[in-house]
Amino acid sequence: MNKTLITSVVTLAFGFTASVAFAQASPVGVWKTIDDKTKTERAQVRISENGGVISGKLEKLLAADAKQDAVCDKCSDDRKDKALIGLEIVRGVKKGDGEVWEGGTILDAAEGKVYKVRMTPIEGGKKMEVRGYVGMPMLGRTQTWIRAE
Repeated sequence: MNKTLITSVVTLAFGFTASVAFAQASPVGVWKTIDDKTKTERAQVRISENGGVISGKLEKLLAADAKQDAVCDKCSDDRKDKALIGLEIVRGVKKGDGEVWEGGTILDAAEGKVYKVRMTPIEGGKKMEVRGYVGMPMLGRTQTWIRAE
């Protein structure tokens, strides 16, 4: 085989591997939210990126007691009384330093409260630490979400 061909194949293989690793380390995809208190699956959220900005919508409620036709009756913004399925719960998140995505907000639909958010893919993108907080990140709580796809 020609050395140039071998070099090209090896370069392409490494480039593909790097792009797959980067894609997995991104928050983009479908995630199962895990309640930080009960450790049970609560919902499925689809995170998407548009122009470098991350947003996320509730796609499915997974809790056994969940009402699939529930609305956000405790919300106080434009999401008030909107169906939970399809509701945008993550808004305005952008790439920060390293693996961290931040600068946006996350809605706790059960309480109707909006928090600042920091999202950090971990374990090669198989999981993601999602920290909702008020003021500074140390004043909040963290959930670990699991990639569903």
